[in-house]
Amino acid sequence: MQIRRDYYLDKLIKKKHNGLIKVITGIRRCGKSYLLNTLFYEHLIESGVDKSHIIRFAFDSADDLYLIGESLIDMERKKRGADPEKFMAYIRSQTSDEGKYYILLDEVQMLDCFEAVLNGYMRNDKLDVFVTGSNAKFLSKDIITEFAGRGDEIHMYPLSFSEFMSVYKGDKYEGLSEYMLYGGIPLVVLREDAKDKAAALENLFGEIYIRDIQKRNRIRNMGELEDLLNFLSSSIGGLTNPEKLKNTFKSVKKSKITANTIKKYIDYFEDSFLIEMVKRYDVKGKAYIETPQKYYFSDLGLRNSRINFRQFEQTHSMENVIYNELRMRGYSVDVGVVPIAVKDKDGKVIRKQLEVDFVCNMGSLRYYIQSAYSLPDEEKRQQEIRPFRKIDDAFKKIVITKDIVPALYDEHGILTMNIYDFLLNPDSIEKL
Repeated sequence: MQIRRDYYLDKLIKKKHNGLIKVITGIRRCGKSYLLNTLFYEHLIESGVDKSHIIRFAFDSADDLYLIGESLIDMERKKRGADPEKFMAYIRSQTSDEGKYYILLDEVQMLDCFEAVLNGYMRNDKLDVFVTGSNAKFLSKDIITEFAGRGDEIHMYPLSFSEFMSVYKGDKYEGLSEYMLYGGIPLVVLREDAKDKAAALENLFGEIYIRDIQKRNRIRNMGELEDLLNFLSSSIGGLTNPEKLKNTFKSVKKSKITANTIKKYIDYFEDSFLIEMVKRYDVKGKAYIETPQKYYFSDLGLRNSRINFRQFEQTHSMENVIYNELRMRGYSVDVGVVPIAVKDKDGKVIRKQLEVDFVCNMGSLRYYIQSAYSLPDEEKRQQEIRPFRKIDDAFKKIVITKDIVPALYDEHGILTMNIYDFLLNPDSIEKL
C-alpha cells in the first residue's frame, strides 16, 4: 500500500533546479528514502525525464556500493566511508550525455568528504542533486559553513494524522486513539496486528535508534543512556533540565552521573531526531528563559514502546501530537510564560507564572495555543484561557480540545476548536 507524502513531495518539486543541494533530514524510518526514491522518482518519470537521466544511489546498499567497487562490509570493519573518488568516477560515467541529470543520494553521510563532493556538483549546471541524512550532525555547524548558501533542507517527520488517516480503515475517533498509541512510523502503521506494531516499534528502538546512537557516539555506559531515555519517555511535556535529571538518577538509581553527561546524552537523542527540546519564552519580557525546558518525542509510538505501553496519559500524548503537527507545518514552537502579580491571603503581592502550551511563529505570523484534553465546565475553560487574558497583543489565541465542539470564538476573540478539525485541516489555525 502506498502512502502519499504530498506535503513533502510538493516541497521537493518546488525546489527543483534552484541551484542548491536539496537535503532531506529526519528520524530513521520516517520515509525519507521512499519520498526520494519512489515518490519523487515517479514524479520525474511522469514529468518526462528519461530514466537514464535519473541516478539513484544508496550508500547503505551493498548492491549500489558494488557498482563503484566498494564493500559495505569492509567499510563497516574499517569504520570508514565510501571512497569519494570511486563514486565521482561512477557519476561521471553515468552523466556523459547532454541535458539535465537528477542525482538522488540516500544516506550520503556514509560517503567520505561528502561536503566537498556535493559542493563540486553544485558547480555543474546539468546536475540537480537531492540527498538524505538521518541525524542532525549531517547539518552540524561545520557542514552548514561548508554549505553556506548552498544547501536547502527539507525536514521530514513520521506520518501526520492526516497522512495516517489516508490509509487507516476506521473512523477519525478510533484513528486518533491508535495514532496516539502506535505513532506514525510508516512500516508500523502498515502492520495490521497490535502485537506486530508493538514488536516493530521495539525492534526499531533496539536495532536501529539505540544501536545507531551507540555506534555514532562510541558510548560505553549504555545503561545510563537507556535509563535517561526511560526518564524522558515518562515525562513528555514536563519541565526538566540536566540538573533535575541528575538528582533523579541519584535518588532512583543511586547513580553518580553528572549533569554534563546527561546534557551530552540528550544532545545525542536530539541529533538522532528522537526528541526535540522546546525552550520557554517570556511573552511579556520578550526573552527566552534558559532552564528548565520541555521535551517531546518525534513519534509517540516510539515513546510508548520505550515504556512498554504502560504509561499512556492522553493529556500529554495529545499535547505531543499537537506539537509535532505544528512543527511539521513549519512553525517554530516555544512554551510561553506569562508573568503576573497577585495578592496572597495576607494581601502581600507575589509573582506567579502562567503557562501557554505553545507559542508558534512563522515569519510575521504568531499563534498562542493551549492543549486542553477536555473542557467539562466553564471553570475549566476559564482556567485554560486565563494566560491568554493576560497577554495584551492582538495575535490569535486558540484552545484545542478533544471534546467534539464546533470551532467558535468567544467574547474575548479566543477560538476553541476540536483536535480533529485542527489535525485534518492544514489551514485550521490560519483560516478558522
